[in-house]
Amino acid sequence: MALVIFDLDDTLIHGDCATEWCRQMGRLGWVDPESFMHRNDQLMLAYSKGELAMEDYMAFSLEPMIGRTPEEIEHLVEPWVEDIIEPLIYSDATKTIAQHRKRGDRILVISASGTHLVRPIAARIGIDEVLGIELDISHGVYSGRTVGVLTYREGKITRLLQWLEEEGESLEGAYFYSDSRNDLPLLLKVEHPQVVNPDPVLREHAQKAGWPIHHWV
Repeated sequence: MALVIFDLDDTLIHGDCATEWCRQMGRLGWVDPESFMHRNDQLMLAYSKGELAMEDYMAFSLEPMIGRTPEEIEHLVEPWVEDIIEPLIYSDATKTIAQHRKRGDRILVISASGTHLVRPIAARIGIDEVLGIELDISHGVYSGRTVGVLTYREGKITRLLQWLEEEGESLEGAYFYSDSRNDLPLLLKVEHPQVVNPDPVLREHAQKAGWPIHHWV
């Protein structure tokens, strides 16, 4: 039995869940859709270039949730996952997960998106164990701040090592599936790096390293 880790955005789903949630907040009337998505797109461009400070993106994307309860957000996220996210799930991703489960592997999603999105999306795919960016709750409502180390770039390794210690797990024989250059630190850490629909930088690295490259639909 091995640990099998999946990135979420553009790996298990065709798209970015945080961007899709920003669109949803526009539909809910919490933000001006045009200006908010313009800023989102600027920040996501920086992400694609490996230049994003994740703290900046989280401050931006969580601002409309300040003062709202986790229960309110959960109530809104559930139908959003069903209507918007489920059609974006790669069928090849679900097949791959099923193959690993048949082998008895342990499945973990580790994502640079907030757990308010990652948990319900992973659950929809049938994955219960996740690591994502934790959101601060103060006096029963979201404060707009995050908690602890952000699961982004090297932060994914930090959080994963903490989880491994807590769970009595190891990276021996581990797999990690990802699409992004931002996940190179963790891809280099596992025995079986798996590249999915990669960005150009990751594709070049994978080709030079001889890593498997998957084309999921």
